[in-house]
Amino acid sequence: MRQDNGTVVPALRPLFRPTLRFRDTGRVKKINLDELEIAYDDGDPDGYRAGYNRFGPEIGAAAMGATVYELQEGQSVCPYHYEYGCEEWAIVLRGRPTLRHPDGEDVLVPGDVVCFPEGPEGAHKLTNNAPEPVRVMLLSDKPSLAAAVYPDSGKIGIFPSDKSDKIMVRRESAVDYFDGEL
Repeated sequence: MRQDNGTVVPALRPLFRPTLRFRDTGRVKKINLDELEIAYDDGDPDGYRAGYNRFGPEIGAAAMGATVYELQEGQSVCPYHYEYGCEEWAIVLRGRPTLRHPDGEDVLVPGDVVCFPEGPEGAHKLTNNAPEPVRVMLLSDKPSLAAAVYPDSGKIGIFPSDKSDKIMVRRESAVDYFDGEL
């Protein structure tokens, strides 16, 4: 109930306060982005040798994920793609990565923040085309099921929370809904 001037009736004010929920971790955890140790996967092919640190678990994150990637010249985080079930942000920490997106390419600078919305309009690829290393943080929600579409190669990846059901397929391998059922 509101008074005529639009303010909340004082007796009802507690009903209109936002509910704040904090996870009881016992202690707030922190990391320093400038001091992260970066790991590399030996199996990554040239062009996609991105160092990384997925630090979300270190600070107790459950609903969101964050990874800092380090790119040497000529390397990309991943192939050009867009996602369903997930919104991503890129925050440039160091260097000048090239962002490929549906409208072309842009060179980003430290401090730039870009949002990649769900679907084709959020397609993106980050590449370091400069001699100095790049550090970029990708931040996103962590849905229990996400899909990524790779338009250049015609692949679709399905990423459920149960990793044993993860699959990467080519679009042309599609089958009829009742295939194998009848």
